[in-house]
Amino acid sequence: MSVDRPIFDRLPGFDAPWEPLGDFPTPVEPMRETGARLGAPDALWIKRDDLSSPVYGGNKVRTLEALFGLAKARGAARVYSTGAYGSNHATATVLHAPRAGLEPGVILFPQPKSHAAVENLRVMLSRRPALRALPHWSFLPLGMQWQALQDRRAGIEAFQMVPGGATPEGALGYVSAALELALQVEAGEAPRPRQVLLGVGSTCTSAGLLLGLRIAAALGIGWKTPPRIVSVRVTPWPVTSAFRIVGLAVRTGQLLARITGERRWGRSRAELAAGLEVDGGQLGLGYGRPTARGVEAIRWVREAEGLELDTTYSAKAFAAALARARAHAARSDEPGPLLYWSTKSTAPLPEVDEADWRWAPRAMTRWIERAQKKPRA
Repeated sequence: MSVDRPIFDRLPGFDAPWEPLGDFPTPVEPMRETGARLGAPDALWIKRDDLSSPVYGGNKVRTLEALFGLAKARGAARVYSTGAYGSNHATATVLHAPRAGLEPGVILFPQPKSHAAVENLRVMLSRRPALRALPHWSFLPLGMQWQALQDRRAGIEAFQMVPGGATPEGALGYVSAALELALQVEAGEAPRPRQVLLGVGSTCTSAGLLLGLRIAAALGIGWKTPPRIVSVRVTPWPVTSAFRIVGLAVRTGQLLARITGERRWGRSRAELAAGLEVDGGQLGLGYGRPTARGVEAIRWVREAEGLELDTTYSAKAFAAALARARAHAARSDEPGPLLYWSTKSTAPLPEVDEADWRWAPRAMTRWIERAQKKPRA
């Protein structure tokens, strides 16, 4: 199979089901106005995965390329995303699945209310996916099993994804992304970053990057010493524990070794753990709950860069990037800038009328009604 992605081009023997969805490579750019305000114009760069698709961008597009390919290879006609009401992964699934010839489905549970979450849910419901609404996140394993049973009884070949697509197959998309960044550094489009900062919710993006940056070093692309990954928690421990992130990276390396026949891609837990830091200082009261520093980050980046963040994911990650860039600007003993990996889509969402989501279960429509009354950050 020939696919225009670095994981195919740079890893001999790599051949896996893939469904191209995104516009890659995404740009890597200096955040000079932000840096100037901090007194260090080149202290902070951004990887614009928010621009990965005009349909719906963000980090989930890369994950879905691998997972949709796997679903089709297994003969699935329907593909389910699982997660919270405002899940970016579920939104991306609903909008991109028809492009891959797949029927979208979602299995969702409630979350704290926010403007971004209600926008996502309204868009999802407007496409009328196969839907199972759960009363609480703890019902997810049972809900997935029940839906699988219902689909089998109906003769529907379905493929279910765990929240965020956090499996070794899903993480392959961000192994490729790490190679993409390394190629951009090698081409002189950006300096080698000292640290790569991103929000971590389901761990898939962090795990793929953690492994991929080391594979790039082993291939001699972009750097000899890989940048350090700083994963900023937007969901709590233990979901976002370093142990889980590293574990997924280890399993992804083992999968790569099996696919390519190259044992060296199976990296050790100790090596991968040494390249990861989990920053829990921005989580606040938990998933989906805004923080004062996150709201400050939203206003800062809107004024300085014209970029919109959301309170659940990107604002918390960028608040950490700002704090570290401020510290970096105050000293010059550590070479290389920080790189903020922008993982939340900034593509305009489709317009949705109220009638488009009123068909949903009453618990969902009531949640939307209440969420729409909350002021926007």
